[in-house]
Amino acid sequence: MSLRDFLAKQLIDIIQWTESEDGVLSWRFPMQDMEIQNGGKLTVRDSQMALFVNEGRIADLFGPGLYTLLTANLPLLTDLMNWDKGFKSPFKSDVYFFSTRLQTNQRWGTPMPITIRDKEFGAVRLRAFGIYSYRVADPRLFYTNVSGTREIYRVADIEGQLRNTIIGTMTSTFANSTVPFLDMAANQMELGNKIAEQMKPVFSGLGLALDSFVVENLSLPEELQPLLDQKIGMNMIGDMNRYTQFQAAQAIPLAAKNEGGGAGLGAGLGAGMAIGQQMMNAMRPQAPAAPEPAAPPPPAAAPSPAAPASAAGPDSKFCIECGKGMPKRAKFCPECGAAQQ
Repeated sequence: MSLRDFLAKQLIDIIQWTESEDGVLSWRFPMQDMEIQNGGKLTVRDSQMALFVNEGRIADLFGPGLYTLLTANLPLLTDLMNWDKGFKSPFKSDVYFFSTRLQTNQRWGTPMPITIRDKEFGAVRLRAFGIYSYRVADPRLFYTNVSGTREIYRVADIEGQLRNTIIGTMTSTFANSTVPFLDMAANQMELGNKIAEQMKPVFSGLGLALDSFVVENLSLPEELQPLLDQKIGMNMIGDMNRYTQFQAAQAIPLAAKNEGGGAGLGAGLGAGMAIGQQMMNAMRPQAPAAPEPAAPPPPAAAPSPAAPASAAGPDSKFCIECGKGMPKRAKFCPECGAAQQ
């Protein structure tokens, strides 16, 4: 290799970034043992910005376009390096490219349930997840606070920081909110907008701009979901009296199929009505109990002689359970209610 080829190799004529992979936020142009030729070309493509940094000091920033690198259009770098306006020699500077396009479909979620106070359910543990998108808005601030002098800085490098910040802000929003959980779940778009407004200053401090924030789902942990289903069911029932009548009607064909026939049906209906009445009494507000008046003593009743068991006539029979006389064709004892053979 000739000396001329060696010297030509050390001078950079074109500076550009083709973004060969996705998910890169900043990339440093390779400058080791190389210098930028005065009058060289800088190509900044759409959704890119280029930043010149001299010995750790931020200089000139370029947006999309094609530039000829002269001291005239590098005013900050010229001042930092004490160049004269007519300086024509090659120069050395670090050049960082930044991707300003949207980083979409970024996922966030609560790794553990968030405990909040709800005015309907009391203290509940809440899960949430969704997506958000952002972009690099201020390369100077992003370089100073985030990426620094790294050769390449990817979306994955800042993902954990952003996700934890979102969860912290969301927890604070839920804790200070008086909106019940059911209303939160029904207004997820408004909730996402509220969280986004609180997150935008945090992103701006990193040189980023939060473009969108979406709450896709709010839910309770699996062990609490049955309790929510029960409450929703009770609200759907509404009139407990009509619900009890409906349950009793549903029990009739089932009781008819069970062994015991009518006796089982009567017992089932009676138990269902009793349970329904107890539930209605429990839901009805209790009125203060009035003092009960003293009951008068019961009148003395004349004792009636018990009929002997042998008093049954030809049209009578004896109960197989209690032995009392009863009509011969009766299938149930009028005294004890036992079924007869």
